[in-house]
Amino acid sequence: MQAKIMLVDDHPLFMEGLQYVLKTHGIEVVGVANTGMKAIEKARILKPDIILMDIHMPGLNGLDALQLIKAEMPEIKVVMLTISEEEEDLFQAVKLGASGYLLKNTDANELINMLISLDNGEIPLSSGLASRLLREYKKIDQVQDEDKSQKANHAQLTERHLEVLELAAKGITYKEIGEILGLTERTVKYHMGRIIELLHLENRSQVVAYAARMGLVKDD
Repeated sequence: MQAKIMLVDDHPLFMEGLQYVLKTHGIEVVGVANTGMKAIEKARILKPDIILMDIHMPGLNGLDALQLIKAEMPEIKVVMLTISEEEEDLFQAVKLGASGYLLKNTDANELINMLISLDNGEIPLSSGLASRLLREYKKIDQVQDEDKSQKANHAQLTERHLEVLELAAKGITYKEIGEILGLTERTVKYHMGRIIELLHLENRSQVVAYAARMGLVKDD
C-alpha cells in the first residue's frame, strides 16, 4: 500500500500503538495531530492521501475538522476511527464526506485490509455499520418518494383548496374559514376532505404539517 497516512487522535498511547501497527505493515505515517485544528494545519503541509481521525477531541472535533478538510482539500480521504457507535455520528460523518467509519475495537489485520480496500476505491465500514446506513438510506428514500408523490398530488389542488389549506394551517375553525371565504361550514369541510384525499393524508393535523413543510402558510 503506497498511500501516505496522517493520524489524528488526542490519546498518545493509542496513537503510538496505531503508528506501530501501520509501520509494521509497511504503511507510511507522514504525521500526527492531536486536535482537529492541528489536523487541518498539518494536512495543508503534509498532503496525506488518507487521514485516520477520531471524532471526540478537545476544541475542534473530528466531524467539524472533516467538514473543513473536505471543503479545502477534497482529494484527501478522511476515515473516522472512533469509539462512537452513535448513529448520529455515523450519518453525519458520511454526510460530510467521510470515506469510511471504523471503530477502535477493529482488529489490526482487519484495519489494514480496510485501508487497502479504501486505497482500491471501496468504503471501509466496521461490522454492523453498513446495515445501519442502508436502513437510514431506505428511510430517506421513502420520505423522498412520499414528498414526490405529495408534490404531484399538490398540483391537483384547486385555488379554493389552497385558500382553505392556508387558513386551516393557521388554526382557524371551519366556521371561521367559511365566513372569510364566503362559504358554508359544510362546504369548507368538503374541501378539506378533498385535500386530505388528494394528498393521501389522514386528518387535519397532517394537513397542517404538510402546509408548513411546503411553505404554504403565509405570514400576515
